Amino acid sequence: MLRGMTVLLTCQLIGEVTARALNLPTPGPVLGMALLFGVLLWRGAPDWLDQVGQGLLRFLPLFFVPAGVGIMNHVQLMRTEWLAIIVTLLVSTIITMIITAGALMLFLRLSSRRKAFGHATKRD
Repeated sequence: MLRGMTVLLTCQLIGEVTARALNLPTPGPVLGMALLFGVLLWRGAPDWLDQVGQGLLRFLPLFFVPAGVGIMNHVQLMRTEWLAIIVTLLVSTIITMIITAGALMLFLRLSSRRKAFGHATKRD
């Protein structure tokens, strides 16, 4: 568990340092997540990292508490800007669903090619 958390936090730290050093508009944790994603594509996910991910997912509802508190603190703003908020939520949800579906299709295609290539090399 400790090794997995260390890897996750190290990726986040590298992303944060990179974002600040290069003055990038992208948040450091996003860059760290992209780094982790690249490493996982390259090397695969070990069991110990999967266990940490599953452990963090159990506590996922706790991550929504600050957002809920923020909403309660800005009720008046939400009353005046409700239309813009609804439109933004709908548009961003649709865009997210389209990108997610495209990524899934890409990964399924790559996975089937990888399996086909793996079977071809085993026969030779």
